[in-house]
Amino acid sequence: MKEFLKNLGPGILVSAAFIGPGTVTVCSIAGVEFGYNLLWVLLISVIGCMLLQEMSARLGLISGTGLSENIKSQLANPILRNIALLLVFSAIVIGNAAYEAGNISGAALGLQGIFADVSLKLGNLKINLWSCLIGGLAFILLFLGSYKQLEKVFIGLVLLMSLSFLITAILTKPDLRLIFKGLIPSNVDAGLLSIIALVGTTVVPYNLFLHASLVSEKWKGAGKLGIVRKELIFSIGLGGLVSMAILICAAASGIQNIENAGDLAAGLEPLFGEAATVFLALGLLAAGITSSITAPLAAAYVVRGCLGWKPARNDWKFRMVWMSIVLLGIIFSSVGFKPVEVIQFAQVANGMVLPVVAIFLFWIVNRAAVMGEYRNGFILNLFGILVIGLAFFLGIKSIYNVLSNF
Repeated sequence: MKEFLKNLGPGILVSAAFIGPGTVTVCSIAGVEFGYNLLWVLLISVIGCMLLQEMSARLGLISGTGLSENIKSQLANPILRNIALLLVFSAIVIGNAAYEAGNISGAALGLQGIFADVSLKLGNLKINLWSCLIGGLAFILLFLGSYKQLEKVFIGLVLLMSLSFLITAILTKPDLRLIFKGLIPSNVDAGLLSIIALVGTTVVPYNLFLHASLVSEKWKGAGKLGIVRKELIFSIGLGGLVSMAILICAAASGIQNIENAGDLAAGLEPLFGEAATVFLALGLLAAGITSSITAPLAAAYVVRGCLGWKPARNDWKFRMVWMSIVLLGIIFSSVGFKPVEVIQFAQVANGMVLPVVAIFLFWIVNRAAVMGEYRNGFILNLFGILVIGLAFFLGIKSIYNVLSNF
């Protein structure tokens, strides 16, 4: 067990990245609106996520570099290379800057659920001090923490998050028969937008870049592939279990209307007591903190790979990227500003970049020049094509959903 815990790291960060406040909200809404009937979507999403992340982790281990570096080196055509890198740069960097405010706000909402709203009024401007605290904590951990220290922090936060949501789900005393029934695919037509949201919040484009870079830093050599895969399956499987626990909480709550995770926390207390609310708030706090750290970190890795900077985390150019994203998140979150247009751009860009990145990843892990004997086999390619097809569908739908609102 001690040896296994020592090898936890990259997969835990990936799991922490996709279980953010957005995931908590999406799973809560799905549970309230459709009960346990969409649990099967999360199950399929987690399997698809494992497949893509395994390819990303294997690429990082065998090539010794991140995904953006491989895209840059393997695309010989300069026009195609620059278009690909620009698209990746726009989607990941601007997208993560937009979503950082949501991550910090989610963690602040968790603190408000345990304590109270703490704000400072400056004229007509109301500043949420919890958002400043969370953003400051993310900044300090990224600035002072070495890779090993960050790993330990994330392992602790993910375990806190997992226990909090799982205990909350148990406190709601869900119907086990309905849970098992919900794991069987059904209701494909009902709740199509919810299905898209559940898959989209699990299969995250920036995690493909983050995972490859983290694995290339932690391990060297193909001999570690078995460890990489075990750690990945455990970490993402745990993340999927947490997502299901959140959906189960919402489904068992009996709440009729919900718009965000705060509504779920407020609705649980009169039904299941203060303990359920506290555990949910702790889980939301941990989810927000972890995502508020991983989003800026992933953006910095992408920029480093696109621009060819030296692979050093204490390099000031690398630090300036994540610092900018954390700072924007603090500002947007603390003043309650909702950058709707920026987030809509991020949704369109991510909808475009997910299938593109999945195709580039699929292409690179099939290249003998990069992967040698560790390139994809027939079974992995078959499932990879299915996942990419799903990514295309999700991308087109997310773009259509945003554009139809204009």
